[in-house]
Amino acid sequence: MTTTLSSTERYARVIEVSKRVRWEIERDVIRGRRFDYTKAFMPSGLSLVNELPFLSPADKRLLSQVQGRTYAYVFGLVERFINAKVLDISRQHWLGDQVALEALVRMSDEEIKHQEMFRRLEVQMTEDMPPGYVQTADANAVAGVVLGKSTWAVLALTLDIELFVQAHYRASIERQDNLSELWKDVFLFHWKEESQHAILDEMELIDEDRKLDSAQRSAAVDDLIALVGAVDGILQAQAKADAGYFTQTAGTRFSPEQIEQIHAKVLKAYRWQYIVSGVMEPRFQKVLFGLIDEDQAVRIKNALAPLTYAIPDQPEQPLPLAA
Repeated sequence: MTTTLSSTERYARVIEVSKRVRWEIERDVIRGRRFDYTKAFMPSGLSLVNELPFLSPADKRLLSQVQGRTYAYVFGLVERFINAKVLDISRQHWLGDQVALEALVRMSDEEIKHQEMFRRLEVQMTEDMPPGYVQTADANAVAGVVLGKSTWAVLALTLDIELFVQAHYRASIERQDNLSELWKDVFLFHWKEESQHAILDEMELIDEDRKLDSAQRSAAVDDLIALVGAVDGILQAQAKADAGYFTQTAGTRFSPEQIEQIHAKVLKAYRWQYIVSGVMEPRFQKVLFGLIDEDQAVRIKNALAPLTYAIPDQPEQPLPLAA
């Protein structure tokens, strides 16, 4: 016999796990260490460096490090608006379910901690990597745009992000023993807490969906599509900056054709990392497509269709895009 937990019981379970996996930045993660630049950061299944056969091993390692630096930066970026939205939705529990309120407050505290960790790591990388790296988007400006959309759309995007955190760690990062130990540990500990955040995201999204009528849900779908477009705009700018930084920093002299391929491949990698791998994650599809009708599902799929080329040539695991 299967017992269905009440929402309060589900919140309580998240709190219990949150307490159990709780970690501190210096004590548990950094521990006085710096990144090992003799090793890769991003695994090849995410960086797609093996799709550029003309790169030397040293070039592949450097490109993985540039992408790894951006990976940390992007999480710090998105956690700014995630935390703001979590604080916003917590108000519905202020005078109600105090267990739910505690779960969301703990999530907010953890997201603030993650942002601090990524800022500290960026200081390290600024000191240790060649000059010229550029962050192309401002966290507060991005948050302002995202938070201007409906809560349903923001929660759907947040669920997508926090599910691909898990998928990336389990499918790629955890399996690699040739990555910088500090970089790998950063995303081990990040994954531990984000796993609980995804549960809360799903609960809050489903609760928010119950409040919407058909017209409101249709408008929210449009907001989600707009947010994915905005994310892609950020990725295009950062991919251009990162490809330029890499080609200027690498010791290899690349031909114009090779430079063009590098730019295209970095953008493909970023679209895979931050959009396609998330929307193809089975749990995300089950939740999202379970909330919307067929017409809305078609609109989302049509919006995503131009990006699905970004699936790796040799994907680590099949994640079919289906309702």
